[in-house]
Amino acid sequence: MKKVMIPSLDMKKSISVKVDSDLTLLLSSGVYEIKKMEPRWRLRRPIIVVCLFLAIAGIIGFGYYCPDQVCALSRREVTSSVGLAGGGMASGSSGGGGGLAELTAGYEHDNLGKPVQQNLLANPGLSYEEVLNDDFQFDMNAHDVMVFLHIQKTGGTSFGKHLVRDLDLKRPCTCQRKKKRCYCFRPHRNENWLFSRYSTGWKCGLHADWTELTGCVDQELDKNEGETAKRRYFYITLLREPIARYLSEFRHVQRGATWKNARHWCLGRHATTDELPPCYNGANWNGVALDEFAGCESNLAANRQTRMLADLALVGCYNKTYMPTAERDRIMLASAKRNLAAMSYFGLTEYQKISQYIFEETFNLRFAIPFEQHNTTVSTVTMNSLTPAQRARIDQLNALDLELYAFAKKLMFQRFERLKAKDNDFEVRFAHLGNLGVRNGVTEFNWDSNIDDMPSNEHH
Repeated sequence: MKKVMIPSLDMKKSISVKVDSDLTLLLSSGVYEIKKMEPRWRLRRPIIVVCLFLAIAGIIGFGYYCPDQVCALSRREVTSSVGLAGGGMASGSSGGGGGLAELTAGYEHDNLGKPVQQNLLANPGLSYEEVLNDDFQFDMNAHDVMVFLHIQKTGGTSFGKHLVRDLDLKRPCTCQRKKKRCYCFRPHRNENWLFSRYSTGWKCGLHADWTELTGCVDQELDKNEGETAKRRYFYITLLREPIARYLSEFRHVQRGATWKNARHWCLGRHATTDELPPCYNGANWNGVALDEFAGCESNLAANRQTRMLADLALVGCYNKTYMPTAERDRIMLASAKRNLAAMSYFGLTEYQKISQYIFEETFNLRFAIPFEQHNTTVSTVTMNSLTPAQRARIDQLNALDLELYAFAKKLMFQRFERLKAKDNDFEVRFAHLGNLGVRNGVTEFNWDSNIDDMPSNEHH
C-alpha cells in the first residue's frame, strides 16, 4: 500500500489516498493517474517459456547434429596448443605429470612440424576413474571396444593371445588356421569388441602408438563394419622395466627384426627420412653390436614407451629441431604419464598376477588360465654382461622410460590396493586366478601348431 498526495481541482488543498499500486503517473492536467501493475509472475512466464523452448531445442539440435567424434559415449577431448586430449590424472597418481596446459602453452604445430594453431579430435576412451567411479562396466553387447596399444618387447604378444584365446566369453573368438588372426565378435552380431593385432590386425599401422591409434580407430572400425557407430573406447597397454625392454629389443634387432613397415604417422603425415634417418644400410641390422645399437641417435628403441604413450603432436611429431631437447623431453614425459593414468587399464610385465587381477576386476571378465611369470629372460643374460659404461649409457638413453615406469609401478599398486579393498573374496580370488573349473567360451585354438603366413615385418 502506498500513500499518494493528489492535488484537488481548486489547487487549495490536497487529498491523501491509499492505493494498491506500484505505479502512479502524473498527467498533463496535473492530476495523478493511478495504474495497477501486472503481477511479476505474469511478466516472467513468457520469458521462462522462451528459455525452456531454447534449451530443449539446443539439446535436440546438439544431439542430432553433433559429430560422432565428439558426441559418442566415450570421452573425447579436443587437444589444442594449450591442452592435451586424454583426460586428467587418476586420483592418487600425481607426480611428475605437471600442468600440461602450462607445459604446452605456446606450442602449436603445422604439418611440417612448424608452429600453427591445432585442433585435433583425439579419442582416448574411458579413463580408469570413469570405469570404476561411474560404474562404466565393459558392455560387449553394446558398442564398447577394447583397444590394445602394443609396445614392442613388453610381453604384448603373449597378452594379445590371452585376449583372443583365453577369456571366458559367451561367444569366443574364432581363430583362423594358418593365420594368427581371430574374429572377436559381440554375442549377437558381427561387430568387433577388440581392436588388436590378433583380432583386427595392424589397421592403424604396425605397432601403432597413442598418437596413431586415437586418430585412427574410429574410422577403421567404421570402414571395417560398414557403418558409423557411437562407441565407447577402453584403451589398454603393457609396460616393462625399461632397461630389460631395451636390451630385449636390441637382441631382437640383432636377430633381424626391423619394424620397417611402421608408419610413424603424426599430424597427417609420415615422419621423413631427415627426421628418422636409418641406423643401418641394407635389409636389416642383423648382428649389430650393442655399442653401435646404442650409438644411433635416431634409434627409436630409446625411451620407446614414453614416445609411444605421448601425444607427439605436442612436440612437433618427429621434428626434433622444433623445440629444445630438454623441453621436448619434459612435455613428452608429462604427456605419457597423463595418457597412461587415464587409460582404462595397463599392466606391468614384471607383475603378471597382479596385472591379471586388475584386468579381471576392472572389466569384470575372467581369464581361463593364470598368466605365467618369466623372471629370467634373454635380456637378463645380456644385462648381466654389461660393462659399467654400457649400463650408464643405456640408463641415460632411457631416462624418460625409467621415470615413466616408476610412475606406472606406483600407480598400478595404488589401483591394486583399491580393488583389493573392495573385494570381500580377495584371498580366494587372488589365489585361484585362471582356475575357472569349466572353461566356457574359451577357444581351443593352438597357436603353436599353426603356420603364421603374415609378412615377417608384422611381428618384427
